[in-house]
Amino acid sequence: MEAIKKLHGRLIVTGLYRDAYSISRVLSSYAISSAYFNDARLVLHQIEQPHKYIWNSMIRGSSQSDQPNEAFSYYNQMRQNGSEQNHLTFIFIVKACERIKQIEAGRQIHGQIIKLSFLSHLFVSNALIHMYAFCGAPELARKIFDETPERDLVSWNSLICGYGQNKRMRDVLDLFEAMQSENVIADAVTLVKVLLACCHSEDWNMMDKAVKYMRDNNVKMDIYLGNALIDIYGRRGCIELARRTFDEMSERNVVSYNTMIMSCTKAGELAAARKLFNEMLERDVISWSSIINGYSQAKQFTRALELFNEMMVAEVKPDEITLASVLSACAHLGALDIGKGIHDYIRKNNIRADIYIGNSLINMYCKSACIAEALEVFEEMKQKDTVTWTSIISGMAVNGFANTALEFFGQMLDAGIKPSGPTFIAILHACTHNGLVDEGVQYFQSMREYRIEPDMKHYGCIVDLLSRSGKLEEAYNFIEKMPVAPDPVIWRILLSACKQHGNVEMAEIVTKKLLYMDPSNSGNYVLLSTTYAGANRWDESMKVRDLMEESNVQKEAACSSIGVDSKAQESTDISLVPG
Repeated sequence: MEAIKKLHGRLIVTGLYRDAYSISRVLSSYAISSAYFNDARLVLHQIEQPHKYIWNSMIRGSSQSDQPNEAFSYYNQMRQNGSEQNHLTFIFIVKACERIKQIEAGRQIHGQIIKLSFLSHLFVSNALIHMYAFCGAPELARKIFDETPERDLVSWNSLICGYGQNKRMRDVLDLFEAMQSENVIADAVTLVKVLLACCHSEDWNMMDKAVKYMRDNNVKMDIYLGNALIDIYGRRGCIELARRTFDEMSERNVVSYNTMIMSCTKAGELAAARKLFNEMLERDVISWSSIINGYSQAKQFTRALELFNEMMVAEVKPDEITLASVLSACAHLGALDIGKGIHDYIRKNNIRADIYIGNSLINMYCKSACIAEALEVFEEMKQKDTVTWTSIISGMAVNGFANTALEFFGQMLDAGIKPSGPTFIAILHACTHNGLVDEGVQYFQSMREYRIEPDMKHYGCIVDLLSRSGKLEEAYNFIEKMPVAPDPVIWRILLSACKQHGNVEMAEIVTKKLLYMDPSNSGNYVLLSTTYAGANRWDESMKVRDLMEESNVQKEAACSSIGVDSKAQESTDISLVPG
């Protein structure tokens, strides 16, 4: 550009700056550089008789600038001045139509192209295919594609990319097969779109064929194709193939590492993910979010918080995903002080508290018994989903506000939010804690109205509800009629209630079932023994203890919990960035 500016100065000194042929090199260089486009405008105004090369340069420059509308002004001036248009003119003006998504303007230009017989020009037809496809008219793009006598790889890729843009994934795959039938060799651009279409439609058979095609035809794997392969292999859980692709890549970027880290964390290979994270020379917010979320999902919550602290020290601003993961870790650890600090950080830095952050805050405050704070977050949320309502209902239920939990459930239904399986677990807990047996059974039966099939947790809630209320016979009959085989936990709930209510006969029946299903669990023997002891039947109690020893069942050693939460908070020692 320095040489161009010197040339421009020389032309001004010699008076040739008004001559279109002399100044054309200067103007075209200014026009294609966004930083100098304004200089191109000034040069244009000084030219006495602009020719087509000058106009094409201005149309091209404006079509790729931040004001692509200007291209139409220069195109119209070109026509009014009687300058001859060529294939480049239409390639550049069609690009401007695509940039501003002006399909009607594109149609008008299309008409001019036909009138001046430029449609047969391959580059012009390719520009039209691309424009129509990316302006949401893939049918028109396909019509031009089918009518074009000569097609190259750009033609195929333009239509394939357009189909992908319009979420017509089946058409992408069909076109890829048609390419092979016509012996057109695909490139990395083609295969990225084909692989994404395979992933979207979960057509793994076609994906394997596409990868084989890539190998057989020696398609060069660029950074975009490599990243796409890593992502899809990670989604499928094929971590070894993802790693092999990563290792084969001659060039990698932050996205490559981030995608590989996410693939490893999803596969549960946290050590491999951390090794990759440590190798990164450059990290962005996604890098930090991925590894923090990986530790959180692996229930290594203290490590997640420690990494968050490192992230803040590195002065990387967390996004909503990071903060939601960290708040979840705080909830599991009971690290309320850290959670409150993060909440303050969100407020002070005007971070958009989206639905995920809101849900995480409610969950954290509810698990820390900070009901007022949870309610405040809930009321401030402009958007609420099923998780939001379930979190507040569950929080109310476990913190002794069962009636409030039921009221929220009614509000949830009034708001038109469909409950989920976890919602009903929260409701059944509320009924259990409040002794609302009939209501709990009714809620359980209403699950089918929402097409929710009860799972073992729901059945366990009903058994717990009936058992706590002393309705042991009903609980037993309920278990016997369950459409799925009850697990040992279900029977153990009933056995525990037998001890509480002193029902020795029922306890004996339940224990027989438990000893058959789970003979090595010492808890079964202990519960029956203590049930006998509670009924002053000491002989039977001792016999159960003897049977336990004869069966060589080991009683679990007693242990105590010493300040786990406080230890977690001390070990993380988080210090948020000021402000």
